[in-house]
Amino acid sequence: MKTSALPRVRGFTLLELLVVVAIMALATAGVGLALRDGGQTQLEREAQRLAALLEAGRAQSRASGLPVRWQAVPGGFRFDGLPAGQLPDRWLDPGTLVRGPSTLQLGPEPLIGPQQVLLAHADHPERALRVTTDGLRPFAVEASP
Repeated sequence: MKTSALPRVRGFTLLELLVVVAIMALATAGVGLALRDGGQTQLEREAQRLAALLEAGRAQSRASGLPVRWQAVPGGFRFDGLPAGQLPDRWLDPGTLVRGPSTLQLGPEPLIGPQQVLLAHADHPERALRVTTDGLRPFAVEASP
């Protein structure tokens, strides 16, 4: 009786290789998201917050019938025409900078002229975001050219 014992060939199946490649792709994507530029994220957060604060100041100006003006000051900003402490007056990140004109008229008229504020960060002054309105629509954040 002749028995031939062939050695069993071990290897990876195509399915096992595909699973490993998928895991590597997910890990790479996770690392890419974790390493996202924090300065740009912080600047986006500041710009979105400022747009919301400007809209709040604009609404309070219209409701009260009193003129409200936003102005950048060293280390923050202020809303002239509103009671002190009603809206925040500091940036979330002390490295936030305002470039160009730093005063906006928020009301009390329902239509205001086109206005914008250019925000940058001290660590990356070449990057900037605009918080802008055409006077009719709400303030929005746009990439600066």
